[in-house]
Amino acid sequence: MNFGRWQEEAESIRIIHAALDAGITAIDTADVYAQGASEEIVGKAIKGRRDDVFLATKFHGQIGDDPRRAGNSRRWIVRAVEDSLRRLGTDHLDLYQAHRPDPSTDPRETLQALNDLIRQGKILYYGTSVFGAHELVEAHWLAERHGLIAPHTEQLPYSLLVRGAEREVFPVVRRYGVGVLAYGPLAAGWLSGRYRVGGEQPESARAGLIPGRFDIGLERNRRKLAAADALAALAERHGLTLVDLALAFALNHPAVSSVIIGPRTFEHLEAYRKAATIELDDEILDRVDEIVAPGTHFVERDTGRDTPSLQPAALRRDRREAGR
Repeated sequence: MNFGRWQEEAESIRIIHAALDAGITAIDTADVYAQGASEEIVGKAIKGRRDDVFLATKFHGQIGDDPRRAGNSRRWIVRAVEDSLRRLGTDHLDLYQAHRPDPSTDPRETLQALNDLIRQGKILYYGTSVFGAHELVEAHWLAERHGLIAPHTEQLPYSLLVRGAEREVFPVVRRYGVGVLAYGPLAAGWLSGRYRVGGEQPESARAGLIPGRFDIGLERNRRKLAAADALAALAERHGLTLVDLALAFALNHPAVSSVIIGPRTFEHLEAYRKAATIELDDEILDRVDEIVAPGTHFVERDTGRDTPSLQPAALRRDRREAGR
């Protein structure tokens, strides 16, 4: 997601090459990241090395100013996949993911369109991203009822500070044998080690875009800050960095197949690779559960979705009246 937005092209390609040389095999991107620039950079980086890569991208987010160039309809999927294949410089995708649910499209239409792409050889597998437990169950029910291939993967945010998936989604994916690609293991920087009680407000590009989710002066973020500080202290007592603890925690969950990292520097990449070899014992995991209870999160938006049932219209509140 950083590539083409917060990281210039040449450096992005160098980082991707370093990751591949180090044995990392999966690359995840999306058409909406930097409006296609991320896919183009990845395409350049894997040229001549396509067979070494498990290549994943996503559709759903709006491309350009036209609202019709978005969503999970068959009409958009068949266009979006061709655009992604062109930008990535390949004739097939290993994994194609619905970036978010689309309440305006019948999910059966989405599943059928993706099944058609598998039959055409344009994608090998397909998955979902930030779908609720009920939406995942519905997708598998529809697939079984209509003789379709069901989703293979679910991508979602999961970290020491964002544990909501443990409550309902993880039991569902394990029931159906769905692989989980966990993103945000550092909780958008909260678990970088820079957020400490009594410290200065950390600066970051992401915090500049959405300050409400990062401002440590806001009441709703103070509990998260206290938890991040306690987790950092726990890591230090066990001879780990907070990055070590955070990545190992996500990787060690039995429902998680792979953890997506977003290194912006070679130093980040090396630190993340080191964490992949760490296993956490019961003592550390029990203390983690005391700091952040299983199945919980601090801010609803950290879940990666705006839950439709919690929006004003679903709560019988008129937006126009609320603004008066």
